[in-house]
Amino acid sequence: MTTRRPNTVLAIGIALAAVLTLVAAWVMAQMRHDALASARASASNMALLFERDTARNFDVYALSLQAIVDAFDDPRIAALPADIRENVLFDRSTTAKHLGAIFVTNAAGDVVFDSRSVPPRALNLADRDFFIAQRDSPNVGLFLGRPFIPRDGPQNATIGLSRRLSNPDGSFAGVVVGTMRLDYFQQLFSGVDIGTNGAVLLALADGTLLMRRPYDPALIGRNIAGSSLFRNFAHAQADGFFNVGPVDGVRRWYTLRRVRGYPLVFSVAVAAEDIYREWRVRAWIIGTLTAFLDASLILLAVMFMRQLRRRRAIEAELRMQAGTDALTSLANRRAFESRADHEWARARRSGSPLSLALIDVDRFKLYNDHYGHLAGDDALAAVAQALGAHARRAADCAARYGGEEFVLLLPDTGEAQALALGEKVRGAIEALARPHAGSPNGVVTVSVGVACTTQRAFGGWRALTDAADAALYTAKRSGGNRVAAWLPTANDDVPGAKVERRSG
Repeated sequence: MTTRRPNTVLAIGIALAAVLTLVAAWVMAQMRHDALASARASASNMALLFERDTARNFDVYALSLQAIVDAFDDPRIAALPADIRENVLFDRSTTAKHLGAIFVTNAAGDVVFDSRSVPPRALNLADRDFFIAQRDSPNVGLFLGRPFIPRDGPQNATIGLSRRLSNPDGSFAGVVVGTMRLDYFQQLFSGVDIGTNGAVLLALADGTLLMRRPYDPALIGRNIAGSSLFRNFAHAQADGFFNVGPVDGVRRWYTLRRVRGYPLVFSVAVAAEDIYREWRVRAWIIGTLTAFLDASLILLAVMFMRQLRRRRAIEAELRMQAGTDALTSLANRRAFESRADHEWARARRSGSPLSLALIDVDRFKLYNDHYGHLAGDDALAAVAQALGAHARRAADCAARYGGEEFVLLLPDTGEAQALALGEKVRGAIEALARPHAGSPNGVVTVSVGVACTTQRAFGGWRALTDAADAALYTAKRSGGNRVAAWLPTANDDVPGAKVERRSG
């Protein structure tokens, strides 16, 4: 198949290259998917770790505050001396990690108890959000305030957690507030590997930024509720999403965790550059190798295709040489017989006429004896050229039948047309005017015998050739330089012929 159709080799090469490219593309896509899946799993695990650690510490802190509230309502504790009562109130608060001071205020916001000072420091917290929220609503519960900078410096940025104190009649009596330093979260974030361009952030539910890694003190307290990132938090799926960071504009994969029971949101973000860095290196290697293999496949296919075409050309040349007479460049006898087999079978199937003309150079032996064999070869070549000029249709076959004898196979041609064509051939050869001292005409001439399948039911093309040969014998016996048509006789085994045309 490929020998007959060299283009098929190129098509197969291109198809194999395309398949190889598709496989490589699928592998690279799968590797890219795996890189993202690994980063997502890592970010999700980190976020879960942060959420659980924070929830546990806040739970301890909330219990400490609730213990103080419960103790405040106990009249037995209220009857204790001030120093003992303070120890009882703040005993459980020491278990809370990264705790700052715990204050108890009256309804006016003045600090009446201070876990870090006896007597308490002269502070008024009435302007703080954690105080205002408890004063204005009896059902707030544990309130987490916005970050603030304490008097001891910005490095100790703090958030406040408060609970309401109520009088027996339910009226507002003050707050219990505990502070937590935000460096707790800074230390929590510092121990994880999130890549060169990764980020971790903690924000309140209203978008207030509490902590971020990479750390920047100027960002603490900044509200990012209007950013596309925070808007996506509200609709985030469990596995996360890609977004551009609101602070630095870096595109990252964000995994979100809300802290159970608290208005806090954790986000672990892995930069797309970090996620796909190794994948890009591997993809470049695989892509380069694939391109090289594709180019090699196609190049080999092209080279093979060219070799096949050369082989086809050589085979065609050899076939032509094998079927061509070297002297006259007409088909040789073997090629003629192959064509005759084909055209005979086709004529039998279609019922179309098939004619055959045998042409013989008159008195050619005398020509050779007089002019020599080289001149004889030239004369045969000239006769062949004139004969080939009249076999113009693709189905016609002009061949050298042997020696000075030629044959013309004419498919789809009736007897009258074959005789007319034979006369044209005879006239054209006579018109060459090649001198022939041994001919009564003075020039080289030919005799033509014609037979056609319309004359009788021949048993095969060889029988048709025998009939044309009988007609040729009649033409030569009549003096040559004429055309004779075969006619059946009463005895089918003894063919006869009539002379149809002769020279003027």
